[in-house]
Amino acid sequence: MTVRQDQLKNGFRIVSENMPGLQSAAIGIWVTAGGRHERIEQNGIAHFLEHMAFKGTQRRSALQIAEAIEDVGGYINAYTSREVTAYYARVLKDDVALAMDVIGDIVLNPVFDPREIEVERGVILQEIGQAYDTPDDVIFDWLQEQSYHNQPLGRTILGPSERVSAFSREDLSGFVSEHYGPEQMILSAAGAVDHDALMKMAEEIFGHLQPCKGHTPEAARFTGGEARQEKELEQAHFALALESPGYRDDAIYTAQIYSTALGGGMSSRLFQEVRETRGLCYTIFAQTGAYADTGTTTIYAGTSADQVAELATITIDEMKRAAEDMTPEEVARARAQMKAGMLMGLESPSNRAERLARLVQIWGRVPSLEDTVAKIDAVSTKDVRAFAEDVAVAAPAALALYGPISGAPTLMDLQERRAA
Repeated sequence: MTVRQDQLKNGFRIVSENMPGLQSAAIGIWVTAGGRHERIEQNGIAHFLEHMAFKGTQRRSALQIAEAIEDVGGYINAYTSREVTAYYARVLKDDVALAMDVIGDIVLNPVFDPREIEVERGVILQEIGQAYDTPDDVIFDWLQEQSYHNQPLGRTILGPSERVSAFSREDLSGFVSEHYGPEQMILSAAGAVDHDALMKMAEEIFGHLQPCKGHTPEAARFTGGEARQEKELEQAHFALALESPGYRDDAIYTAQIYSTALGGGMSSRLFQEVRETRGLCYTIFAQTGAYADTGTTTIYAGTSADQVAELATITIDEMKRAAEDMTPEEVARARAQMKAGMLMGLESPSNRAERLARLVQIWGRVPSLEDTVAKIDAVSTKDVRAFAEDVAVAAPAALALYGPISGAPTLMDLQERRAA
């Protein structure tokens, strides 16, 4: 398998990887225009725009967009994150050109029919309402807001209902004009694809685009803070975030190995101590996520009202203990989990296309898998212990609690426990 990468004269980038033996391909456009690229009055518009891309173009109705891909047995979808919006499809190899045409059409030619805007506005408001009814959605939004308070990176991707209710056709068009230039776009494809053919199609569909001004997002500052809301639920939901490296920092591999060993699987410390030994919860996990210039190590658990204080205390204690006695065997197991998860995921052309796009967005190139594996293997037990000490004691923290939490500790309580 060989990765190929090119760029049109206008800055539009193309990256692909042919995967021999496959009869299908994943293909999509990744646009560097996510939640953190919005101004405060625009919060939620990137996601609204993603929805509207499927509501009709100059050439196709909403139904025709769906039928064009599904008539050939394919699949088309999109998502909005805090740093990108992606439009992608999975089709058989003979239908790659069709997928390119449809994706190009919905990205470049949405009509923003006022009637469809109102229909989709209602859909998104229902989506926001559904999120509020889902505790483990709400708590992570609160945790993000406290981690990056009063910053674009801390705002919800869906946006608040009052802003979504007010977005106009002109607001949508303006966001496209500001952010959907060729230099903000990456065409990524994997599977049964021919790079030269992709280049030709990209030139035909996207080669005429003129660069746009774009918008450099505000640099992230992990502020920390606390959000808590008492509510009559079956469980108390506990989420703790600690500042970690961004994805351009090689320390991200240490952070990910640490969180995997701490709470990344059934053999992890938190799972064994909190769930298996003490029976304090059904779900508990730790994970490390990253953005361009910051990252967070997050711990989440759901437990009963009378056990949330004990769970929080044990979590801090396990974090501190990892700095003292994390073993080479645990680090080796976490490394193996990371590598296996990455390599198994890359057996899917959809996952591989997404990885290619993200790497080009981050680095402007695609580092080899061998380089990535080598960086994972280079993380030592000493590195993980040092990171664990920083996270356990010194890293800025944010806390979110939701449910029957009257007996739950405050962030100040946890900070004192960390410092003890």
